[in-house]
Amino acid sequence: MKSVKILLVTLAVVIVDQVTKVIINSSMHLYQSFRILGDFFRITYVENTGMAFGIKVGHSGFFTVFAIIASLAIMFYLFKMKGEKFIARFSMALILGGAIGNLWDRLTRSSVVDFLDFEFFDINIPAFQLLFIDFPGYSLQRWPVFNAADIAITVGMMLLFLFILTERPAPAPERAGDAEMIH
Repeated sequence: MKSVKILLVTLAVVIVDQVTKVIINSSMHLYQSFRILGDFFRITYVENTGMAFGIKVGHSGFFTVFAIIASLAIMFYLFKMKGEKFIARFSMALILGGAIGNLWDRLTRSSVVDFLDFEFFDINIPAFQLLFIDFPGYSLQRWPVFNAADIAITVGMMLLFLFILTERPAPAPERAGDAEMIH
């Protein structure tokens, strides 16, 4: 029953994600942008064929297949971890909801609707060489446009990482022979 209840978190993420995307898609033109807090925060309608936050990873068909397999694996694992702490299950439910939200877009539109457009700070990493490897450098003037599914995936990953870092494994039970060997 715990597994079914935690799926309500997944369902809520999918609903919020899809409702916000329908609103954006039906009320804005592609690349249209509205300032909410000056240049710091804008609603900008873009369509993304890459990964979360516009990261390009190979062919979009490959990523769709990968997203289907990953979503099924997360769902399977979520059901298997019904005895785990709530934070672990909650984080996986967030990740699954975000993955399904973006996967639904990929399957129905071949791209993901993104619209949350923030400017945090400029990133400029100059090109450099390290042990015979040339790194081309990286520059970012605005954060990539994202959506509610991306937020759920990111928050879920951060919570899962925090859980892994803070979770202490239970001590192994002593066996009768081990206690006798010590004495």
